[in-house]
Amino acid sequence: MNKDFNSIVKVWEAAVRKSAGPKKRANRIFSTPMSVAHVDDNVYQVEKILNNGDFYTGQWLNNFPNGQGKYLWTDGCMYVGEWQKGNITGKGRFSWPSGATYEGDFKNGFMDGKGTYIGSNGDTYKGFWVMDMKNGQGTQSYPNGDFYDGDWKKGLQNGHGRYQWKNGNHYIGQWRNGLFNGNGTLMWQNGNRYDGCWEDGFPKGNGTFRWCDGSFYVGVWSKDSKEQSGTYYPSSGSDDDPLEWDPMDLFSVDLIDCYVCGCEKVSIFPSQKNLNMFGLEEDNNNNKHLLSKKVTERVSNYSSEDGSYSSYDGSRSPMIGSVPRVPNMRFKAPKRQGETISKGHKNYELMLNLQLGIRHAVGRPAPSTSLDLKNSAFDPKEKVWTKFPPEGSKHTPPHPSCEFRWKDYCPVVFRALRKLFKVDPADYMISLCGNDALRELSSPGKSGSFFYLTNDDRYMIKTMKKSEVKVFLRMLPGYYKHVRAFENTLVTKFFGLHCVKLPGASQKKVRFVIMGNLFCSQYAIHRRFDLKGSTFGRTTDKPEEEIEPTTTLKDLDLNYIFRLRKSWFQEFCRQVDKDCDFLEQERIMDYSMLVGLHFRGVSASSEAGTPARGSGTHTPTGAFDDGAPRLSGVDVDRIVVDPSRWIQLGINMPAKAELTTRKSCDTPQLVGEPTGETYEIIIFFGIIDILQDYDISKKLEHAYKSFQYDATTISAVDPRLYSRRFRDFIFRVFLEDPS
Repeated sequence: MNKDFNSIVKVWEAAVRKSAGPKKRANRIFSTPMSVAHVDDNVYQVEKILNNGDFYTGQWLNNFPNGQGKYLWTDGCMYVGEWQKGNITGKGRFSWPSGATYEGDFKNGFMDGKGTYIGSNGDTYKGFWVMDMKNGQGTQSYPNGDFYDGDWKKGLQNGHGRYQWKNGNHYIGQWRNGLFNGNGTLMWQNGNRYDGCWEDGFPKGNGTFRWCDGSFYVGVWSKDSKEQSGTYYPSSGSDDDPLEWDPMDLFSVDLIDCYVCGCEKVSIFPSQKNLNMFGLEEDNNNNKHLLSKKVTERVSNYSSEDGSYSSYDGSRSPMIGSVPRVPNMRFKAPKRQGETISKGHKNYELMLNLQLGIRHAVGRPAPSTSLDLKNSAFDPKEKVWTKFPPEGSKHTPPHPSCEFRWKDYCPVVFRALRKLFKVDPADYMISLCGNDALRELSSPGKSGSFFYLTNDDRYMIKTMKKSEVKVFLRMLPGYYKHVRAFENTLVTKFFGLHCVKLPGASQKKVRFVIMGNLFCSQYAIHRRFDLKGSTFGRTTDKPEEEIEPTTTLKDLDLNYIFRLRKSWFQEFCRQVDKDCDFLEQERIMDYSMLVGLHFRGVSASSEAGTPARGSGTHTPTGAFDDGAPRLSGVDVDRIVVDPSRWIQLGINMPAKAELTTRKSCDTPQLVGEPTGETYEIIIFFGIIDILQDYDISKKLEHAYKSFQYDATTISAVDPRLYSRRFRDFIFRVFLEDPS
């Protein structure tokens, strides 16, 4: 660089420093001199001082910046990074005179993609952006020491997120427009907590306030004291009178310091800066005018799940990593399962009886439960009958239903199981006995049992035959020992076994078990499979266009193998072996592996259409809408302590599904041949239907079908053979991911 040019640069830098103020760095902007260099036939290295005093140095192609370059405005703003045909596009760093910086992805002058903004006051945002707005997954560190980690939309917290105050209080749950909204939990440093519904930053609707001593208040919350109502429950083993506490103190005292800190305002966005060079300014402004019309569309199309979005030209623009490929199939929007049991439904009174009984059984004061149980706790005769007259009694509340009797089987054991599975009593009661009704699934299962779902999808209730209850009570000691020994067990989690005896001449008894719903997740389930390892009758026989996301497909419908990470795969194999050994020892058979698949990048809200690879796809609506399943208070605790623990064996697991094809032959091929075509998925799996023993009816079924079909292809076989066949099949379907 000649002396004249060097002097011009020094004068320019002095002007910039003067405009930038005292926070501007004192060192020279150009650490090393640069001269005009010929790079190749078309690209040149240039240095230009523009008419208005702006400065550009970098690569140049066809009268436009192209490649690596640095642009400095006279007001002190600076961009260093990649250019494409005169547009700031690619990786780069933008700095403001105040000392604020953004480093990350740009597109057409916008902060767009993954990047980090550090404000002049020290607040820091790391995450995804769409057209200069925080949008998608991101973390925000505030100058006062607060911290947020979660979803954003149009620059505000929106979706699911966790906010941690400097004093140790924290909230985790749903947000809307920067405020707590939906289901969430706020935990105070002193051990108190509120779990329930929120609206515009305040508790509203069903919720529970719990004290650190174990006592809690369950009710309907509102800032209007006339709408506030609820019941106080003392801690286990306590005979204290109801606490002298006004629920309105939650609004006026407990929440007074729990406000969300605001973010630093950006003085001027990179997209608002004019590039004042010959032939560039007009073209650049025209581009920005066209792009500005697409801001709302792009933001609404953004998928925070995989960090990508549908760009304005219809192409898929990955922000980070490669684009997950989408199966070439017709996905329908997942529908909410079941019929709500409202007044007038044939099972409405049964539902009321069930909810009254559970509230009584769980809320009843009891000594602190130890996990070391005596043998007497497992005695099948260990049961408690309670009479529920409509007018109420000393131990039961008045109710609008008919008189009924309620039975708890082995209550001490199931109280211990709920504690072992980290189920909070208040959460449990709200899910099963809150104001929201249960939903009855449209058709009973093959066994004749009926299934009911809680409104939050967390728990499933199954009616049982007397023979199934006997099997369950017989295997209960072994089941308790097994699930206590293996935290990652895949067998169904049971939380209660009860019976309702209805009045009348028939004295009908309805027995039912409460268990966890494997598919309670923020992810929409696109495909579900029930896998046993047998071929006889193991197909759904439905054309593709009739398959719904709620349709349970079977072994011969399976057209994937699943690849798990090495560490997860090893744990999976160990756990399947342990679970099958337990079931074989208990003489159980006819169980199956229930598998649910969420294909990443597939829009659950789109109607039946064939998504092409590379097309714009969006986040499933089930991830953020108000009908999505929620995290319980205990789930919240586990995430706060260790966020990675919410990904457990069989729950929310990232994996790959590889497409398979079956050869045409007389004998059905159980597992198809891999094609090499893989898809990114979130997978759920667990072992279900574990209450069928190899009784006389199953032995007769085996003998009868063996005369007609190959004995190895039917489900009803000896537990030892069933276990071996089941493992062999599962270990052919689940494989280690070599990558």
